[in-house]
Amino acid sequence: MEVTMDPLFLAWSYFRRRKLQQCSDICTKILQDNPYDQAAWSLKTRALTEMVYIDEIEVDQEGIAEMMLDESSIAQVARPGTSLRLPGTCHGGGPTPAVRPMTQSGRPITGFVRPSTQSGRPGTMEQAIKTPRTASTARPVTASSGRFIRLGTASMLTNPEGPFINLSRLNLAKYSQKPNLSRTLFEYIFHHENDVKNALDLAAQATEHAQFKDWWWKVQLGKCYYRLGLYREAEKQFRSALNHQEMVDTYLYLAKVYQRMDQPITALSLFKQGLDHFPGEVTLLTGIARIHEEMNNISSATEYYKDVLKQDNTHVEAIACIGSNHFYTDQPEIALRFYRRLLQMGVYNCQLYNNLGLCCFYAQQYDMTLSSFERALALVANDEEQADVWYNIGHVAVGIGDLTLAYQCFKLTLAFNNDHAEAYNNLAVLELRKGHIEQLGDLQSSYSAAQKSEDAFPEHVDTQQLLKQLRQHFAVL
Repeated sequence: MEVTMDPLFLAWSYFRRRKLQQCSDICTKILQDNPYDQAAWSLKTRALTEMVYIDEIEVDQEGIAEMMLDESSIAQVARPGTSLRLPGTCHGGGPTPAVRPMTQSGRPITGFVRPSTQSGRPGTMEQAIKTPRTASTARPVTASSGRFIRLGTASMLTNPEGPFINLSRLNLAKYSQKPNLSRTLFEYIFHHENDVKNALDLAAQATEHAQFKDWWWKVQLGKCYYRLGLYREAEKQFRSALNHQEMVDTYLYLAKVYQRMDQPITALSLFKQGLDHFPGEVTLLTGIARIHEEMNNISSATEYYKDVLKQDNTHVEAIACIGSNHFYTDQPEIALRFYRRLLQMGVYNCQLYNNLGLCCFYAQQYDMTLSSFERALALVANDEEQADVWYNIGHVAVGIGDLTLAYQCFKLTLAFNNDHAEAYNNLAVLELRKGHIEQLGDLQSSYSAAQKSEDAFPEHVDTQQLLKQLRQHFAVL
């Protein structure tokens, strides 16, 4: 006689091995035979939640509504070094745009793509509309819920017959009194259904049933308030949760609230308070380094990234950011060691080989430069990456004096990404060297462009010299 495994045990085994769809299918068959099997119901709920789970700590996208219609700010003009919206005011030894590329908001390009590192906070509504809000599209995110929008509900996608749980018929008060089921149900409503209102109601009733002593439910209340934009209420819940139980995640959630309210100094002190309770915690050290980096305090950020590597020497973000800092401080040989370390760890993508090619070129290891760029071209995933690789090859061609190759590379860059401003600028310089000047003597346009350049980068020497020459010419006239 053939002995078969118990279906529920098999579903649990699939769940532990992250085979979530098989787990859900088996639970569905169990529930068809016995609709009141709480174990199968709970396991299927957890499997469906894990399919669309979003890490609330890491993933965050700020839309135009949150940036331009923010009413949580106390002062319109913050003191120097106390705001993430005015990173250029920090006197922490940040690099100039002549050495390190800057985003449109004035922050240096980081070595690791994170939320809000692509463009930063715009200063005006016009700038907000023009600024790309994500790495893949120039369209701005209009609200904080933009990244949660899916084609149809997640329930419809995973269950063709309709939603697994009909939330409108659910008695939340009954489930809030069952500690195990209520937590599973909350995770399903919050992550799978993206129904913050019902999740908030369930969390509030469960907190009341626990006599306001359960730290976990207070954290969930804080997450709901944060997603609704009620940052002060979220702060109260996270603070209360910390009074009941010291947890690393709670510190991270609370620091995220302070960063959204543009209080980086408070967030830094909170991270350091968390390090007192959890010495050497990598996520807290990384949070401190990120804030210093966003405030242009690159030297302090690098020190904290080094502390991160002392605790976890395989931390990809720390290695990439330290390597990027060494590259922009004219130490390409040291940067090359960090990027090679990433390669040894199994990081295998277009961006890494692109960086390796640049480091090899500036470290005068020309035999490895073109092979790295060839590998980068073989690993491109979209047209934007292809454009960046060709732009860097063109930059190398300018460095070795092959202007014909450089011209072709910059043309290819624009073929893949016609919004690549640096390629347009370099093509204009090459055309100028060839003597292809279409307009002569347009001094007024030159003066206007030079003034805009001075506003963007006041310390640029070439701009200052050009303005001086133009003013002398106007004085003679």
